[in-house]
Amino acid sequence: DTAAAETKAVPEYTVINNATIDLSGFPQDKDGYYVIFDGKTFNGWRGYGKDNVPAKWTIDDGAIKFNGTGGGEAQKADGGDLIFAHKFKNFELELEWKISKGGNSGILYLAQEVEAEKNGQMKLQPIYISSPEYQVLDNENHPDAKLGVDGNRKSASLYDMIPAVPQNAKPFGEWNKAKIMVYKGTVVHGQNDKNVVEYHLWTPQWTEMLENSKFSSQKWPLAFELLNNCGGENHEGYIGLQDHGDDVWFRNIRVKVLD
Repeated sequence: DTAAAETKAVPEYTVINNATIDLSGFPQDKDGYYVIFDGKTFNGWRGYGKDNVPAKWTIDDGAIKFNGTGGGEAQKADGGDLIFAHKFKNFELELEWKISKGGNSGILYLAQEVEAEKNGQMKLQPIYISSPEYQVLDNENHPDAKLGVDGNRKSASLYDMIPAVPQNAKPFGEWNKAKIMVYKGTVVHGQNDKNVVEYHLWTPQWTEMLENSKFSSQKWPLAFELLNNCGGENHEGYIGLQDHGDDVWFRNIRVKVLD
């Protein structure tokens, strides 16, 4: 059966169940949001697949900063993605970000830490293999803005799947407001006080979107399997900030837990 032969097998993989932290140690603001970054310390944060904060992540004038090399995505010892070590299920995340000229990053959510077999060894997989991505980009100067379909790799888009409309990002070096709401499968991306993306996880439409993206069952079977059941059996996961090799800043990070 040729069709079966062409379908790539999903490699053996493991979702790592690291200990998570309790939110009770984090202050809540007047609006009922947990403030998960205090502007001074990495309390609650660690590297993806690591137990420490990689050295390229620093705190710069009240913001979390990734200090880029300009070398593209890196999983080097002193870099890699950053996660807040609590798994969120139904939530609203708000933060501000700014990007360097020609820069690329992302905000990940419902992420799992996954290892998969490659050449006989279990290797840590990139965070976006299990996690939808809210794109962070300098739309004017990064080539990714012109790739994809209909602008679905521009800022605040669901990366490589749904373009943010209207596209209202501010230029590099200026702060943008991001909002991500996940509630019982409905996901909304907001950018600069406008809702720009809405979609529904765990539906036939979600599966179809994955099949039409770089995460299709043909192109990337493991990513397709993990994203199709995004958040795992509990439909919950980490919030992550992406190391894509470029300078990027995040601040005023707060999360409201929705029942």
